[in-house]
Amino acid sequence: MTSSPFNVTLTSFKALSFDVYATLIDWETGIFDVLSPLNDRLPPEHPCKGDRKTLLQMYTRLEGELEHQHPDMRYNSLLGLVYKAIATELEVVDAISDDQMTKEMDAFGNSVGSWPAFPDTVAALRTLGKYYKLVILSNVDNENIEQTRTGPLDSTHFDAIYTAQEIGSYKPDLRNFEYMVEHAKKEMGIGREQILHTAQALRHDHVPAKKAGLATCWIERRGDEAVIGGKIADFVNGEIELAFRYETLGAMAEAVEKAFRDERR
Repeated sequence: MTSSPFNVTLTSFKALSFDVYATLIDWETGIFDVLSPLNDRLPPEHPCKGDRKTLLQMYTRLEGELEHQHPDMRYNSLLGLVYKAIATELEVVDAISDDQMTKEMDAFGNSVGSWPAFPDTVAALRTLGKYYKLVILSNVDNENIEQTRTGPLDSTHFDAIYTAQEIGSYKPDLRNFEYMVEHAKKEMGIGREQILHTAQALRHDHVPAKKAGLATCWIERRGDEAVIGGKIADFVNGEIELAFRYETLGAMAEAVEKAFRDERR
């Protein structure tokens, strides 16, 4: 854990706001698995054949470009466009009929609810829910987030869920964070300084969270081995300011239990 530049402790907060995909959900595994129809079409000599890192980097770049171009498009529809853009870049799009492409785009766009949770996620959320209000701030649409909550997240209770679909923009847009702060105050009486934004993605979450005046906790997950989310060494100019840092959500939950236990002594 890092020392906190915000001069706060884990017991200072009343709510945790979460990025879901890459923090709670192993979206690198989920995305790579559902890209298999395209990967399978690649000839053995293709440089991207079976190359998880390259395919995920391609996905990340194209997703970001399309989110910027279509900030109010539902995420499942946007993912369909990402899928077709990947097929085009891999030069397999001409081998797929229009009907088949539509089916595969729809399947990719609606696959989010099947992406697996990290092994520690559900137990950690149940522990954290004893001490904080739990809030989702996600770039996906309402349907996919509910499928994730009731599926991989095992119907874990969240006190509030804010999606890009209802906000009308995608993180890292500051509007998403201001929307969350405004509604947390209105709906739960929790102020900006009482929210700890908890996320893996540095560029999409930690950079704008700092601009929004939120304390943050970095859940490293794969750390510098992660393809999606950015590398800590890329942010050396003060763009991010971590109040806390843990390898996993489970490690954070253990630290939270200890902090509240020590405070009661």
